[in-house]
Amino acid sequence: MAAALRSAGIADNTIVIFTSDNGGERFADTWPFTGRKTELLEGGLRIPAIVSWPAVLPKNKTSDQVAMSMDWLPTLLDAAGADADPAFAPDGISLLPVLRGDSAAVRRTLFWRYKGNAQRAVRDGDVKYLKIRENTFLFNVADDPMERANLKDRHKDVYEALERKWLAWNAAMLPEVPESNTGGNDANRWADHIGNTSTRQPDNPTADGPTR
Repeated sequence: MAAALRSAGIADNTIVIFTSDNGGERFADTWPFTGRKTELLEGGLRIPAIVSWPAVLPKNKTSDQVAMSMDWLPTLLDAAGADADPAFAPDGISLLPVLRGDSAAVRRTLFWRYKGNAQRAVRDGDVKYLKIRENTFLFNVADDPMERANLKDRHKDVYEALERKWLAWNAAMLPEVPESNTGGNDANRWADHIGNTSTRQPDNPTADGPTR
């Protein structure tokens, strides 16, 4: 592709993005993370993101900006000098100011849910609330990318605040339904999921309040 762009004389002013739609597959090495595709552990969420636009973006630079796939639409619209339809505002943000070096990384709050094994997650800055079936966690994913130190008892206020944020976000989403075919990987499929049974029912907390 690079040779074709150079031969056409448009390599410097073409945006090329290399990325993925989920974390590592079954044969992937997701070190220093744990987890993989279909899981909301960092190994199932973290993906590569490499952007090239020689005429505009500095080369050989990395960014600490937390981003997700939904950011590419507003980023590319920004690069093209276009605006999103105000009736259908994008969920992401333009990464262009950070990529150009015009602004510092901004704090983000990102949400996920995955019906398989009733997984829920929210990341706010460097801290992350995670729920897998009946088990809940609070991690600092910058200091602890392997998600080993559960901080929910030491930082109960942070844990409960993130859980409330997830519940508020989820209330604005379409409901999960048993008929959807999203499934989880349990001990019958993967040997390292010992004791993890499958679940088919959505786990939607009710007005009774957050789980503990």
